[in-house]
Parts: sequence; C-alpha cells; structure tokens
Amino acid sequence: MARGDGDALRTLNARYGRMLAALARRIVGSDSDAEEVAADVLWQAWHSAGAFDPSRGSVSVWLVTLGRSRAIDRLRSLKAREARPEMNDPPSTAEDPGREIDVAKRAARVRAAMSALEANEKTALEMAYYSDLSQSEIADKLGIPLGTVKTRIRSAMIKLRKALAGEAMGGN
Repeated sequence: MARGDGDALRTLNARYGRMLAALARRIVGSDSDAEEVAADVLWQAWHSAGAFDPSRGSVSVWLVTLGRSRAIDRLRSLKAREARPEMNDPPSTAEDPGREIDVAKRAARVRAAMSALEANEKTALEMAYYSDLSQSEIADKLGIPLGTVKTRIRSAMIKLRKALAGEAMGGN
C-alpha cells in the first residue's frame, strides 16, 4: 500500500473491513455509521501506509486502534448532532444477509476470546474500549492502582492477540 498498490488496499479491505465495521458498530451502535468509520479507517490506512511501523504491532492492532479512535470521534459527533434533531440522518438500510453471517461469526470468535479472559482483565479492557475511559479513570472507578490497570489491559490484549492470531492471518 505504501507504494500505491490498489490490490493491497482491496486485500486490506477484504481482510479487515468487516472486523472494523463490527468494532465501530459496537461503539457507535449504527450500521451506517459503522460502515463509514470502517471506510474512513481504510482510507486513512491507505494514505498513511508509509507511517506504519511493524515493530510497534501488527497491522490488525494498528487498524483496530485507528478504528476505535474514529468510532469514538463519530460517537461524539453523533451525540452532538442529537442535540440538534433537524440534522439527524435518515434510517439506515438493511444489510446483506451473507455479510451479517460473516460479522456474526467473527463476533462469536471475539466473544469466545473475550470470555476466556480473567474477569478483572475483561472489565478493565471493556471500560477502556467501550466506555472511553482513560486508564487513570478506570483505576479510580475500580479503586485499584494505575499500574494494575495497565497490567490487566496489556495482559488482556496479549491474550486476545494470541487467540485471534489465526483470524488476522485470514483463518477461520
């Protein structure tokens, strides 16, 4: 992609597009907004492919990080628009059933990986990713040291990365 190869973008979309949309859907709650977030992330990845540093993590981790940030930005934007009802979008259209099945399968794999986490790791990770709380805020809410929160989140991410490694490589 860094060399402008369009096939690389198509491959990236085929491999990660649905995952990004599912992540965004979990955060924003809307299929149409989630699709836009996924498209924005892939577009951003296309334009900043040269900035990707494999020593900092895998492509999937990079994309999830971009997707989470974009989805949170979209959620904040949506909340601001709710204050002005005249700017709301029309209802979204129905999704392709085959695509829904693929998303459901991927979601089931992620749920299975999440359920394998220790309860304290899962709680910290969910608070960070779905409640948009900083690690300091999580430590305050749980009444535990900041270092413990960081360790739990890191441990959870390592376990998820290992559990979903076949997924990132195109496996089932």
